[in-house]
Amino acid sequence: MEDNNKGQFNSNFGFLMASLGSAVGLGNLWSFPYKMGIGGGFAFLLIYIILAIVVGYPLMLSEITLGRKTQKAAIEAYKEADHRFTFNGVLQTAVPWFLIAFYCTFGGYITKYLVDSVIGLFSNTTDIESMDPGAMFGAMISPEQVGKGIMWMVLFLALTTVIVFGGVSGGIERFCKVAMPALFFLLIIVVIRSCTLDGAGPGLKFLFSPDLTMWKKSFFDVVSLAGGQMFFSLSLSSGCIIAYGSYLGKKENLEKDAAIITAGDSLVAVLAGMAIFPAVFAFGLEPTAGPGLLFISMTTVFQSMGFAGKIFQLMFWLLVFFAALSSSIGMMEAGISAILDSRIKAGKSANRVVVSSIMCAVAFIGNFLTVFDCLGGNPKMNWFHLFGQGSVLDVWDCLAEGILMPLTGLIMAILLGWVVPHYVDDEVASSAPGGVFKTKGFYDFCIKWLGPIFMAMIVYGQIKSFWG
Repeated sequence: MEDNNKGQFNSNFGFLMASLGSAVGLGNLWSFPYKMGIGGGFAFLLIYIILAIVVGYPLMLSEITLGRKTQKAAIEAYKEADHRFTFNGVLQTAVPWFLIAFYCTFGGYITKYLVDSVIGLFSNTTDIESMDPGAMFGAMISPEQVGKGIMWMVLFLALTTVIVFGGVSGGIERFCKVAMPALFFLLIIVVIRSCTLDGAGPGLKFLFSPDLTMWKKSFFDVVSLAGGQMFFSLSLSSGCIIAYGSYLGKKENLEKDAAIITAGDSLVAVLAGMAIFPAVFAFGLEPTAGPGLLFISMTTVFQSMGFAGKIFQLMFWLLVFFAALSSSIGMMEAGISAILDSRIKAGKSANRVVVSSIMCAVAFIGNFLTVFDCLGGNPKMNWFHLFGQGSVLDVWDCLAEGILMPLTGLIMAILLGWVVPHYVDDEVASSAPGGVFKTKGFYDFCIKWLGPIFMAMIVYGQIKSFWG
């Protein structure tokens, strides 16, 4: 089916896997665990779950519905809802361009770790086998390794682009229907192994013991940290979900889909914590290690497990690779879908390969700057450390996760909660069992009251975090 001239998912399962793929990514497996460590474990987790329910689900349902109702990407979808809010579609369309400008850099690093893990099964000569984990990560992001960093980034970006070339059903859906079940399977195996390590108990206690000490120290900061993570992790306010919603058939139950995506993504985030923190505590590592937690701590754990560690290491980096690639695809598709909309509206040809190539070229430029900056370690890039940020990565992250995602989410809540309060009702009800919008009362309360309050707190907290 090609009703929107851009493509359509062949099945609801394909849509769910693609949407989960867009949501489940480095936000779950990289930033969620280290931010949870900084945020105090359970204190962070509880706030995150609350926000996922009262902010994540309503916004997820709004974005899927807005996309399916209009059959358009973010810009045109907002324009149809209320032309005065077209600017919010423009801002949300800008988000994936900023995100992918550093995402493929980390995708490249992950590809490097994955390839080393494969070779490491047969040889001890790879960096991941022969180097200290901290030294390996430090060398990988050093000015001396810029050339290799660019090479790995280009490889990851090329894989993303090739899959997007295949279109909605032939590329994105086909990949995600295989990759996402495989990711869940691999993650469960790693969780079981991590939780059965000697000394894993304190890690599980850190995750699930009702310790709210951090709330007393900095409740507002925990809300801000968890809220920013929720937007990044669920791919909200990034144009991805609206674009995927525009490819969804009219018979699918939107409430069920929104709940499955929100719950599934949150479950993966919790499982990622269960895969990482028990191992971190079992080997006496630091749970507040920051961005290097995924790369340094987990490699340390695997190196200490002998040959079995090589096998678990391969599975771990394979699941991280699947997660990163599926999210990268979603980011690229959000930009591509918006460009295709504009060309179709202008009566021009909508050539997916050409548009995808343009998106790929822009992503390469952004990631080239990120890699060359060495995560803030190259003084030659200080001129690009805009808005007082310490690295090119921080600039992209500040613009996307820091400001635009929570801000445009707040604007969406104002639009659907106050300006056109019943705009999505008919679309949700049209494919609901019995034609009834079952969660309407909860949705209305959250989109009109609770959501805006929390999102205003998150926006302020993010501004405070990035600019002090």
